[in-house]
Amino acid sequence: MQVFQSGKRFMYDGTFNVKDDGRIVNIREYKTKTFTKKSIKDAFGAGFKNIIEYHSPKLPTIQHIIYTYPDRNYFFIEVVLKGDNLKSGYLAPLTGKFANVDSAAQRSLFVPFDNDAWIRYDAKEFKQEIENTSSEVSAVYSETTQHAIVIGSVEHEVWKSGVKTKAGISENELVAFSGYADKEVTRDQREHGCLEGSQIRSAKFLVGYFADWRTGLEEYAKANRIAEKPFVFNWTQPTPIGWNSWGVLQQNITYDNATKVVDFFADSLKCFRNGKDFYIDLDSYWDKMIKGGYEGDFSELKRFADYCVKRGLKPGVYWAPFTDWGYGSGAQRRAEGSTYTFGEMWTKVNGGYHDFDGARALDPTHPGTQQRIKLVISKLKECGFEMIKIDFLGHAAIEADNFYDKNLHTGMQAYKAGMEYLLKQLDGKMLIYAAISPTMASGRYVHTRRIACDAFKAINETEYTLNSLNYGWWQTYLYNYVDADHVVLNTQTLGENRARTLSAVITGTFITGDDFSTPGIWTARAKDLFQKEELLKLVAKGKSFRPLNGNTGKSANEVFWKITDGFCYLAVFNFTDAEKAIRIDLTKAGLSATNEYAASDVFSGSQYHVAQNKEVTVSAKDAVLLKIKL
Repeated sequence: MQVFQSGKRFMYDGTFNVKDDGRIVNIREYKTKTFTKKSIKDAFGAGFKNIIEYHSPKLPTIQHIIYTYPDRNYFFIEVVLKGDNLKSGYLAPLTGKFANVDSAAQRSLFVPFDNDAWIRYDAKEFKQEIENTSSEVSAVYSETTQHAIVIGSVEHEVWKSGVKTKAGISENELVAFSGYADKEVTRDQREHGCLEGSQIRSAKFLVGYFADWRTGLEEYAKANRIAEKPFVFNWTQPTPIGWNSWGVLQQNITYDNATKVVDFFADSLKCFRNGKDFYIDLDSYWDKMIKGGYEGDFSELKRFADYCVKRGLKPGVYWAPFTDWGYGSGAQRRAEGSTYTFGEMWTKVNGGYHDFDGARALDPTHPGTQQRIKLVISKLKECGFEMIKIDFLGHAAIEADNFYDKNLHTGMQAYKAGMEYLLKQLDGKMLIYAAISPTMASGRYVHTRRIACDAFKAINETEYTLNSLNYGWWQTYLYNYVDADHVVLNTQTLGENRARTLSAVITGTFITGDDFSTPGIWTARAKDLFQKEELLKLVAKGKSFRPLNGNTGKSANEVFWKITDGFCYLAVFNFTDAEKAIRIDLTKAGLSATNEYAASDVFSGSQYHVAQNKEVTVSAKDAVLLKIKL
């Protein structure tokens, strides 16, 4: 197979690679092949289904299927095994070679499976002998021309998938495969689960060549939302803005200090809104407001939720539905809402269990897990909560020895079962926010997702968050919103406060996290920073800024941009301890290389003159948001 874009060949020697019962099935073993082409019309438009079918006695039939659409500059590819008693945990619908997208400055993008353990995206230099295995999607692109090859799975209900690239001298190798399991990336302690039956198909992969790597990844995100329609109801209300207790209060949360936080936002931060809505979200340890555990008395928690509503705010809550944090107390504890013990519900892995982040995974298909979910969610709905932050969802997606539901064999099948059950219990009553969770597979189930792991107040935490935005901003088209985690001001410098605030604005939503039950420098700073009309207008848009550069490896680049309402906004960060002059390539932000633009900083009102590669000076540990009229 060869692939051409606008007459230029960018991929060749394309074929597939599959395993049946652990044995690699070699294409050279097949005696005959046939080709059929069918017209189709689906959610991607009118196109063609091209089927190459391979037959040979005593071997499974293989269908190599390519979906093409005249109105799309990408195609889809999958491979299907057909036969008796098939068993496979590895199907690669595309293996082949591809030419360099540019003679120099090439990058191969690593995308994490999840946002746990402070993992980072990595734009790796793509030079001879460099290998990269990325979760679900990768892009090989030129930082000079921006040209890119983007390859990624658009289906996540059955398989964990990967894209492996290896750089050569003038040609490179790639493998797009379903059946990816890696201890450091997918968190799995064993190999990917095997599917069984008379027909087994890989995930469908998008393959495209794009003039700009950023456009290519945005198209990939949009294609995912088309290929797998959201299971969650569509969010049509304003972009969420709010407060979360994990920023500072954490385990010290009480009814008294939580209601004082409510009073602060109701009385002293009235303009920090998008529309009329503002969420007060109780994170972990809200159970300090209940008596007798999940089967006990929720009256104080309900009183808190009622108080939020009385003060004109929306109450939110938190839960990790697929984890057992008390597993150290033994297996014989009865799970709330059921007659099952936690030991019966623990996910079985390599004859043992899956412990990660201090919690033990619960089998999301087990009736005990589900009955416990039903109990807790019903209690939270009765309290009147209108938002829920769900966490540690990756525990529901691990590969296991087996699941309670014997019809399911892979971690993603179990994740689908668990998340769909959870959403049915929520019954469309809450805004759903995912914290630690699978990057791609969660798009069907939640409205907003935290783009990185925990971040709080310091400039290095802002930089960490912006690494994920730098190379994962495109998820703004997979979810209703992506979020930069709780913005904490505390006693950091004003510059760090500005940078952390701006990181939230350019990600797309705004959740803050200081202890506003007591006064301090953070209360005065919040009144200034959080109520700036210009920032709130950008948050109302609900979409991430684009990165200017893609050559920073595991670090974040310093400039992000967005064009909206006749203005170009340039968010410029200095993550260092000294004042820094930062050059900006205006052409990468859609601006002219020959013009000089007048700009003003949204924070300070200072005036700037911005021109191609002209330096913008930013103070140590600080940020500016330059507004340019077009």
